[in-house]
Amino acid sequence: MAISNLLYRIYERRLARELTGQPLPRHIGVMVDGNRRWARDMGLTDPNDGHRAGAKHIERFLGWCDELGVEHVTIWLLSTENLSRPKDQLDPLLDIIDELAGELSDDDQPWQLRMVGALDLLPEDHQNALKHAQQRTADKRGMQVNLAVCYGGQREIADAVRSFMLEQAATGASLEQAAEAIDADSIARHLYMTGQPDPDLVIRTSGEQRISGFLLWQSAYSEFYFCDSNWPDFRRVDFLRAVRSFATRDRRYGK
Repeated sequence: MAISNLLYRIYERRLARELTGQPLPRHIGVMVDGNRRWARDMGLTDPNDGHRAGAKHIERFLGWCDELGVEHVTIWLLSTENLSRPKDQLDPLLDIIDELAGELSDDDQPWQLRMVGALDLLPEDHQNALKHAQQRTADKRGMQVNLAVCYGGQREIADAVRSFMLEQAATGASLEQAAEAIDADSIARHLYMTGQPDPDLVIRTSGEQRISGFLLWQSAYSEFYFCDSNWPDFRRVDFLRAVRSFATRDRRYGK
């Protein structure tokens, strides 16, 4: 075991050296998938133990991103579809998310939190907990950490179009005028993460190779990296491999 740990650390340091001078992502999106499978593989009877382990792992991951100088991280914690889960599954998960947001917003944490998603779909106490965590970090100048809760890419685009149309109506524009004015930039201004760069790299754990509606609009030219490890088992070496893969790709943005 000691020898394998030593070899692991040597390989990890080598990967980190290989990234020196390479183009690195400014914004990383993460689909933290496989918590329930991890719990099952570990022989745990409560799948929420997997979510708790996954939540604890997020702070480690943010530390790795900080070390590389990543400016924005978006972590998908709960989809709009997840709201249809039975109450005995959903309620503990919401509590875990609240606790995570609270820990990430502690005074000794450097990050600025931003909640992205349809929070109005949540019970009021959970809305308040997440909004409070965001407010606590409003004056921090560290890495921007977006927690995607009640998030769905299709809903985000629909919400953005709805917001644009209401904005146009407030100016007295007719439906025809609003339709004429709409374009990609006008929709982008009304997305949940407006003002932030689109994700350069999107990582999904657990071996699933689909985006499931995550950042549908923003990921048009993102690079994707799929890892077989379940999220609680996602190691720093896996993270460095993902970033190394990103650094070697030729990003042409469709040109």
